[in-house]
Amino acid sequence: MGKDVVVLIGPMGVGKTTIGKKLARALKVEFRDTDAMIVAEHGAIADIFAKLGEPEFRRFEEAAVASAISEPGVVATGGGAVLSELTQSRLGSTTVVYLSTDGRHMASRLANGNRPLLQNGLDDWRRIYEERKPTYESLADITINTSNQTMASALDEIKTRLTKND
Repeated sequence: MGKDVVVLIGPMGVGKTTIGKKLARALKVEFRDTDAMIVAEHGAIADIFAKLGEPEFRRFEEAAVASAISEPGVVATGGGAVLSELTQSRLGSTTVVYLSTDGRHMASRLANGNRPLLQNGLDDWRRIYEERKPTYESLADITINTSNQTMASALDEIKTRLTKND
Protein backbone atom coordinates (compact mmCIF):
# COMPACT_ATOMS: atom_id res chain seq x y z
CA MET A 1 0.00 0.00 0.00
CA GLY A 2 1.59 3.23 -1.16
CA LYS A 3 -0.16 5.67 1.15
CA ASP A 4 -0.48 4.43 4.72
CA VAL A 5 -4.09 5.49 5.23
CA VAL A 6 -7.09 4.21 3.25
CA VAL A 7 -10.24 6.27 3.74
CA LEU A 8 -13.66 4.97 2.75
CA ILE A 9 -16.19 7.59 1.66
CA GLY A 10 -19.70 7.32 0.28
CA PRO A 11 -23.35 7.72 1.18
CA MET A 12 -25.02 6.69 4.43
CA GLY A 13 -25.66 2.95 4.59
CA VAL A 14 -23.39 1.91 1.71
CA GLY A 15 -21.24 -0.31 3.95
CA LYS A 16 -18.18 1.81 4.79
CA THR A 17 -17.90 0.47 8.34
CA THR A 18 -18.55 -3.17 7.43
CA ILE A 19 -16.14 -3.16 4.50
CA GLY A 20 -13.64 -1.03 6.42
CA LYS A 21 -13.38 -3.51 9.30
CA LYS A 22 -12.85 -6.40 6.89
CA LEU A 23 -10.35 -4.45 4.79
CA ALA A 24 -8.33 -3.48 7.87
CA ARG A 25 -8.28 -7.12 8.99
CA ALA A 26 -7.14 -8.24 5.54
CA LEU A 27 -4.40 -5.58 5.39
CA LYS A 28 -3.43 -6.23 9.02
CA VAL A 29 -3.81 -2.57 10.00
CA GLU A 30 -5.89 -0.60 12.50
CA PHE A 31 -9.52 0.27 11.72
CA ARG A 32 -11.07 3.55 12.80
CA ASP A 33 -14.66 4.70 12.31
CA THR A 34 -15.10 8.46 12.63
CA ASP A 35 -18.76 8.20 13.66
CA ALA A 36 -17.82 5.76 16.44
CA MET A 37 -15.05 8.13 17.55
CA ILE A 38 -17.56 10.99 17.76
CA VAL A 39 -20.04 8.86 19.72
CA ALA A 40 -17.31 7.76 22.15
CA GLU A 41 -16.30 11.36 22.82
CA HIS A 42 -19.55 13.31 22.51
CA GLY A 43 -22.49 10.88 22.76
CA ALA A 44 -25.10 9.69 20.26
CA ILE A 45 -25.06 11.42 16.88
CA ALA A 46 -28.83 11.96 16.92
CA ASP A 47 -28.46 13.70 20.31
CA ILE A 48 -25.64 15.91 19.02
CA PHE A 49 -27.82 16.98 16.08
CA ALA A 50 -30.81 17.61 18.38
CA LYS A 51 -28.95 19.47 21.13
CA LEU A 52 -26.06 21.20 19.35
CA GLY A 53 -27.03 21.20 15.67
CA GLU A 54 -25.40 19.96 12.50
CA PRO A 55 -22.64 22.64 12.37
CA GLU A 56 -21.30 21.52 15.75
CA PHE A 57 -21.50 17.86 14.68
CA ARG A 58 -19.48 18.75 11.55
CA ARG A 59 -16.80 20.37 13.74
CA PHE A 60 -16.58 17.18 15.80
CA GLU A 61 -16.40 15.23 12.54
CA GLU A 62 -13.51 17.33 11.20
CA ALA A 63 -11.56 16.64 14.38
CA ALA A 64 -12.38 12.91 14.26
CA VAL A 65 -11.24 12.60 10.63
CA ALA A 66 -8.01 14.48 11.36
CA SER A 67 -7.28 12.17 14.28
CA ALA A 68 -8.27 9.01 12.37
CA ILE A 69 -6.00 9.72 9.40
CA SER A 70 -3.02 10.72 11.56
CA GLU A 71 -1.87 7.10 11.83
CA PRO A 72 -1.68 4.24 9.31
CA GLY A 73 -4.87 2.22 8.90
CA VAL A 74 -8.29 2.02 7.32
CA VAL A 75 -10.81 4.76 8.14
CA ALA A 76 -14.58 4.72 7.60
CA THR A 77 -16.09 8.20 7.50
CA GLY A 78 -19.62 9.40 7.97
CA GLY A 79 -21.44 10.15 4.73
CA GLY A 80 -21.15 13.91 5.23
CA ALA A 81 -17.52 14.09 6.34
CA VAL A 82 -16.54 15.18 2.83
CA LEU A 83 -18.62 18.37 3.14
CA SER A 84 -15.77 20.05 5.03
CA GLU A 85 -13.21 21.77 2.80
CA LEU A 86 -10.63 21.25 5.54
CA THR A 87 -11.34 17.51 5.56
CA GLN A 88 -11.24 17.43 1.76
CA SER A 89 -7.75 18.93 1.77
CA ARG A 90 -6.59 16.58 4.54
CA LEU A 91 -7.74 13.54 2.53
CA GLY A 92 -5.14 14.42 -0.10
CA SER A 93 -2.51 12.60 1.95
CA THR A 94 -4.57 9.38 1.94
CA THR A 95 -5.91 6.86 -0.54
CA VAL A 96 -9.61 7.61 -0.87
CA VAL A 97 -11.95 4.76 -1.81
CA TYR A 98 -15.43 5.87 -2.82
CA LEU A 99 -18.11 3.21 -2.36
CA SER A 100 -20.79 4.14 -4.87
CA THR A 101 -24.25 2.58 -5.25
CA ASP A 102 -27.33 2.78 -7.40
CA GLY A 103 -29.35 2.87 -4.17
CA ARG A 104 -31.53 -0.17 -4.85
CA HIS A 105 -30.62 -1.90 -1.58
CA MET A 106 -30.66 1.19 0.62
CA ALA A 107 -34.21 0.92 1.98
CA SER A 108 -33.43 -2.30 3.84
CA ARG A 109 -30.03 -1.04 5.04
CA LEU A 110 -31.44 2.20 6.41
CA ALA A 111 -34.64 0.74 7.89
CA ASN A 112 -33.44 0.36 11.48
CA GLY A 113 -31.02 3.26 11.66
CA ASN A 114 -31.41 6.43 13.64
CA ARG A 115 -30.10 8.92 11.10
CA PRO A 116 -30.93 12.56 11.86
CA LEU A 117 -30.75 13.69 8.21
CA LEU A 118 -33.21 11.05 6.99
CA GLN A 119 -36.49 12.35 8.37
CA ASN A 120 -38.19 11.43 5.07
CA GLY A 121 -36.38 8.13 4.65
CA LEU A 122 -35.24 7.07 1.21
CA ASP A 123 -36.28 10.34 -0.45
CA ASP A 124 -33.89 12.25 1.84
CA TRP A 125 -31.18 9.64 1.25
CA ARG A 126 -31.47 10.03 -2.54
CA ARG A 127 -31.43 13.85 -2.38
CA ILE A 128 -28.42 13.93 -0.06
CA TYR A 129 -26.54 11.37 -2.16
CA GLU A 130 -27.14 13.33 -5.37
CA GLU A 131 -25.91 16.52 -3.66
CA ARG A 132 -22.74 14.85 -2.37
CA LYS A 133 -21.95 12.58 -5.33
CA PRO A 134 -19.78 15.15 -7.21
CA THR A 135 -17.67 15.63 -4.07
CA TYR A 136 -17.27 11.88 -3.55
CA GLU A 137 -16.25 11.48 -7.20
CA SER A 138 -13.75 14.35 -7.10
CA LEU A 139 -12.02 13.04 -3.96
CA ALA A 140 -11.83 9.38 -5.01
CA ASP A 141 -8.57 7.69 -5.92
CA ILE A 142 -10.52 4.47 -6.39
CA THR A 143 -14.27 4.09 -7.04
CA ILE A 144 -15.99 0.79 -6.25
CA ASN A 145 -19.58 0.34 -7.38
CA THR A 146 -21.17 -1.77 -4.64
CA SER A 147 -24.57 -2.04 -6.37
CA ASN A 148 -24.35 -5.44 -8.01
CA GLN A 149 -21.81 -7.24 -5.87
CA THR A 150 -21.53 -8.79 -2.45
CA MET A 151 -19.54 -7.17 0.34
CA ALA A 152 -16.91 -9.90 -0.13
CA SER A 153 -16.66 -9.13 -3.82
CA ALA A 154 -16.38 -5.38 -3.17
CA LEU A 155 -13.68 -6.09 -0.60
CA ASP A 156 -11.70 -8.20 -3.09
CA GLU A 157 -11.99 -5.44 -5.69
CA ILE A 158 -10.69 -2.84 -3.23
CA LYS A 159 -7.71 -5.02 -2.26
CA THR A 160 -6.86 -5.60 -5.93
CA ARG A 161 -7.18 -1.92 -6.83
CA LEU A 162 -5.07 -0.86 -3.82
CA THR A 163 -2.17 -3.04 -4.93
CA LYS A 164 -2.45 -1.62 -8.47
CA ASN A 165 -2.35 1.92 -7.08
CA ASP A 166 1.01 1.39 -5.36
